[in-house]
Amino acid sequence: MSYSDYKKEFRQLRAKPVKMKKYIKHNAPKKRSCGISLKRCVRCGRIRGHISSYGIHLCRQCFRENAVELGFKKYS
Repeated sequence: MSYSDYKKEFRQLRAKPVKMKKYIKHNAPKKRSCGISLKRCVRCGRIRGHISSYGIHLCRQCFRENAVELGFKKYS
């Protein structure tokens, strides 16, 4: 199960509403007010490798793909 979407599991539980309620109660991620999981990449939604300087809010992989379009140059 990925941290981006826990609702993928609902396909099997749609026929069993009681079990689905119990699943949601115990397995839904808790709402966070601070921490690393609040900062997500704007393009892909990744949590790790987040670049927030200059208000970019991209993960390192997406930044690498779009760096030239954003106006950054690679010097080495």
